[in-house]
Order: sequence, then structure tokens, then C-alpha cells
Amino acid sequence: MLEHGGDLTRASKEYGIRKEDWLDLSTGINPLGYPVPAVPAQDWLRLPDDSNPVLLQTARDYYQADWLLPVAGSQAAIRALPRIRPRSRVLVSALTYNEHAHAWQRGGHAVQAVRMRECEAHLSQTDVLIVCNPNNPTGELIERAQLLEWHANLAAHGGWLIVDEAFIDAMPEASAAPLATRPGLIVLRSLGKFFGLAGARVGFAFASADLLRALGDELGPWTVSGPAQFAACEALSNRVWRAQTCDALTRAGQRLNALLARAGVGAQGTALFQWWQDERADQLHRELARKAILTRRFQQAKPNGIRFGLPGIEEEWQRLERALEGFTKC
Repeated sequence: MLEHGGDLTRASKEYGIRKEDWLDLSTGINPLGYPVPAVPAQDWLRLPDDSNPVLLQTARDYYQADWLLPVAGSQAAIRALPRIRPRSRVLVSALTYNEHAHAWQRGGHAVQAVRMRECEAHLSQTDVLIVCNPNNPTGELIERAQLLEWHANLAAHGGWLIVDEAFIDAMPEASAAPLATRPGLIVLRSLGKFFGLAGARVGFAFASADLLRALGDELGPWTVSGPAQFAACEALSNRVWRAQTCDALTRAGQRLNALLARAGVGAQGTALFQWWQDERADQLHRELARKAILTRRFQQAKPNGIRFGLPGIEEEWQRLERALEGFTKC
């Protein structure tokens, strides 16, 4: 198993602090996620409807895309896509969500990692290019025009461009999902981050009809549970909550960036997380952990980096600010 954020059990053992005492900023998940109402009893008792028309239409309306496939979180598609393509040359960013490279390596594909800005130079020798947009954990955003240029280059020789948009909901105008009817363009979305519904394990894949059929056949039936479908319909259709949350998260991201800057931490990122790459990053991670504040450490970055998710209630913001004051004085 690869390392991910949110592992409070591991942190509790390492630092001798009870799980309930931690402030977990390690995941990039909206800490004030969608308040799902009580799930109807029949959604627990019946097999899920794989062609639920309400879910499909609600998702089409939200994502502004006609062709989509519900999946058990984008992770399910990440693991399955390498199994429906012949052995390929795969290119990923050297610092991005690590499950992508892992899944394609497990599938027997040749995987190469390069810096994001160097991707274009390798496209003629690449069959599959995978990008997170915005990138996790650095927050870099690739313009849609650039993505389409890369896609055209790959599609010319039967290649794929996979765009993981797990953190793009606060900037929907940048999404490539509405364009994913183009052959070889695959977009992945999830309700785990912006909506805060990571436990529901529900997301969507967008691609051409034939590719979605192949992915659906690989995943098999009942990929998204009935309760998760209910939660998705409720969240995706609530326009008022979405608009308020988009504004609130944007302001929270700016607040976190400013709070870190006052502590001498020059971070960058998205509405949901901030990224700091510095020689002192590991030191800050450990100092915050000793105060029961968990960040996500990236030791593979050179120099090391850490990602900060958002605090939720005001008490948590104040707790982080006090902890950072101690670091500033070191």
C-alpha cells in the first residue's frame, strides 16, 4: 500500500497521541463537506441501480458532459484503466498523485516520470500521458488549451490523455470533462474533495462511448452503492450549497496561504490545500505533529515538501496559527 494522507492510526502510534486529539490537515478534503440527509431505507436494502437515470442526469447537468460512467471514486478507474489498454509507454509527472504510476506499473506498462514542464518534449515517445489538474500536491494548473494540444498530439498515434481533476471543482471553467467525447481523452472526477464525501467512494469517468463501455465491463456491476448514489444526487443537485461552498473554499484557501506566509512559509496551492517545498519542510511537519497537527509529507520531493489542508471551524484555525508561531520563533 502506498502512503496517503489521513492515516491517523499511523500518526497516533508514531507520536503517542490519541486519534481523537489530532487536527488532520493531511488530506485536502473539504472539512465542512456536504451534509447528506438520512438515506432512504430502500437504498440500503436493494442492489444499486447501475443505470440510475436520476444519478446520470444529475451528473450530466453538474459536469456539463453527456458521456460518463459512475465509479467507486476515481481510484477505481485509476486501477482499472491500465487493464483495458495494451502494454504502453506511460508518462507521469515526477511529483503527483502516486497511485497513477503505481497502477500502470502493476499492469506491466513502461512508466516514466518527468517534470511537468518537460512533458511536451516526450509526447512523440508516449502512448499515455497522465496529469492531475490542478496537480496534487503542487497546485500547478494546466490551461485547457494546452491540454487539448497535448491530447491532439497523443491521439494522432492512438494515445490517451488522462486528466485527474480531483481538485478542480472550485474552478469548473477549467475542467476538460465537457470535451471528453474526443477519442483518447479521459477525465476523472470525484466527490471526495470539494464535496467532502470521501467516505462515499463515488466519482465519474468521462470518455468516448467505446472506452466507457470497456471500462464498465472491466469494473463489473454495482460499482457505486445505493447510499453513495443517493448522496451524490443530493450533493450534485444542490446549487445553493455548491455556490456558497465554492466562495467559502476560495476564501479559506486565501486565508491559509496568508496564515502560512506570516509564519515564513511561502506556499502555493488551490482552494483546498497549500504546498510548501523547502529544506525546512520536514522539520515543520514534525513540529506540527508533536502538537497533534498532521500535514502530508512528501519525502520524494527534492527538497522535501508538505501539503496543508484546510482547518474547519475557527478553533482549528486558531490552533494552527498558534502552532505556526512556535515555528516562526525557532
